[in-house]
Amino acid sequence: MENERAIFEMGKQSIKLPMPVYIRASASVVGKKEKEGPLGHLFDIASTDDQFGQKNWEDSESELQKQAVNKVLEKAEMKWEQIRYLFAGDLLGQGIATAFGLKDLGIPLFGLYGACSTCGEALSLGAMAIGGGFAGNVVCVTSSHFASAEKEFRFPLEYGGQRPPSSTWTVTGSGAFVLSAHPGKAPRAIITGITTGKIEDYGIHDSMNMGCAMAPAAMKAIEANLKDFGRTPSDYDRIITGDLGSVGKEALIALLKEKGINIEAVHMDCGIEMYDLQKQGVGAGGSGCGCSASILSAVLLDKLERGEWKRILFLPTGALLSKTSYNEGKNVMGIAHGVVIESLGITR
Repeated sequence: MENERAIFEMGKQSIKLPMPVYIRASASVVGKKEKEGPLGHLFDIASTDDQFGQKNWEDSESELQKQAVNKVLEKAEMKWEQIRYLFAGDLLGQGIATAFGLKDLGIPLFGLYGACSTCGEALSLGAMAIGGGFAGNVVCVTSSHFASAEKEFRFPLEYGGQRPPSSTWTVTGSGAFVLSAHPGKAPRAIITGITTGKIEDYGIHDSMNMGCAMAPAAMKAIEANLKDFGRTPSDYDRIITGDLGSVGKEALIALLKEKGINIEAVHMDCGIEMYDLQKQGVGAGGSGCGCSASILSAVLLDKLERGEWKRILFLPTGALLSKTSYNEGKNVMGIAHGVVIESLGITR
């Protein structure tokens, strides 16, 4: 048993899954600003009303998750009774967007919080549940909402506070994924490995520059992934961070170069891709649990499904803070979770 386990444990932080875990279907839901961005036409559902017909911002975020899960089950041609577990999370206190959004499904739930890295955490745990033989089908879903996040972490919108250029814009969006031990009719891709991140505290205290707070965690996770799997950056078509924005991207590239690792040729960041940084007034780019999740579904999996890419390292990044910790003078720590996703060579 000890030798068996050693086969799947890769280095200090990574796991090679004992069987392919199929991403059987995915769905994306976004708000008005995201619809107006360069990727707006690619999302499954794009609303012109950020309230999604609800009375408050928290209920709006719950509606995001509900729509994303309903859509992914529809695309997978599955019923909720076929899903063993939900792995879900959001940015709000006690995960209330998830709790109120998914309570009526009646599916056993693992509620998660990894800040903006939660999509990577959800996919990692979902893949391990299936790879370990503990489930046949699971749904992973995360969400964020600009207005609910501002109220949770900064100030209500009515305050009208000024945003520095280093700040990122919380994406109003959600991404949902059906992971399965079986491919179904047309799986999008497979998850073959994970690299679980560690909490990194580099002494950053500026809550309006979360890109730099998260960059060290991304650097450490990328370094661990390459070492654990014996790979170089060129073994990936793309190494994709979730939420660094333009400022955090610059910091990540510099930190990795200090380690002798250059990812410039293959790196992209979902926070930069989501918006037109010059025209949409979003500071350094996008962030939030829904940023990387919605782009993975709408953009990245399409590249893998078509065979344009063969292998990616998907690495959502999170800033671990709250109003309480920040007001008590604590630093903004970071974490990043890596998921290795590979193509099945499907061409359409």
